[in-house]
Amino acid sequence: MARRAAYMNPMARQRGSLLRRLAVALAGFLFTVAAMVALGILVPRPLLSEPGPPQGQPMREILVLANPIHTDIAFPADPDVMERLGFVADDGLETDHPGLHWIHMGWGSRSFYIETPSWADLRPGSLLRAFTIDESAMHVELAGDIDPAMEGVMPIAVSEASMFAMLDEALATFEHDGEGRPILIPHAAYGEFDLFYEAEGRFNALYGCNEWTSRVLRAGGIRTGWWNPLPQSLLWSIRLANDLGEGAS
Repeated sequence: MARRAAYMNPMARQRGSLLRRLAVALAGFLFTVAAMVALGILVPRPLLSEPGPPQGQPMREILVLANPIHTDIAFPADPDVMERLGFVADDGLETDHPGLHWIHMGWGSRSFYIETPSWADLRPGSLLRAFTIDESAMHVELAGDIDPAMEGVMPIAVSEASMFAMLDEALATFEHDGEGRPILIPHAAYGEFDLFYEAEGRFNALYGCNEWTSRVLRAGGIRTGWWNPLPQSLLWSIRLANDLGEGAS
C-alpha cells in the first residue's frame, strides 16, 4: 500500500498543478474581460468632443430605451420623422393612431429577437445563436407616451440635424429590395404595433445590439464608450462622455 501511495502522489500533485493553472487562466480571462468593459465605458468614441450645435438651431428629443440586455432608440412620431418611415404604414402599422408619440427601432440577433418576445419564450437554440453568429433583424415598434423618468429611459436633447443623422444611420441598417424598399419579415411581430425587417450585418456577442445603438448615437454627435456590450455600460458611458444636462436619467 505504501508503494501504491507513493505512485499516486505524483499524479495528485499533477492534477493539483493543472487545476491551479486553470484557475490562474480563468482569473486572467475574467480580469481581461473586466478591463475591456471598464475601458469600454471610460474611453469615449470619438476621443475628443466636437463643438455643439450652433445657437438657435432647433432642438429635438430622442430616447434611449434599455432593458437588462437590449437597447432601442426612440424617435418622436412627428410628421417629418414619420414621412421618412412611411414604409411601416404601407406594411400595416397604424401610424395615424391618435395615441402615437414615439417610434422606436433596434437591431439584433434575428432568431433571438423574433423567437423571444418575453423571457418565458427563451430557447437554448436562439440563445446559442445570439452568443455566436446569427443573421440580424431590425425591429420597429410604435409607442404611446413614455415617461422620461422611468427606469431604463434616457432622454437626450439633440439638434434637429443630429436627430435626422441618427435616423438616417438607423435606416441604412435595413436591407432593401431591388426597388429600394426595406424587406419585411413576414409573420414576425410581437403584436399589432410592431414589425420585423431584414437587416444588414451579422450579429455576434462582441458586436451586438448595444453596439448598434452606440453607432447610431455617434452618427448624431453623441459620444459613447469604446465598447459597450451591455445596456448599463452604454448608459454609463453616455453620461460620462456627454453633457446631457438635468434631463438625462
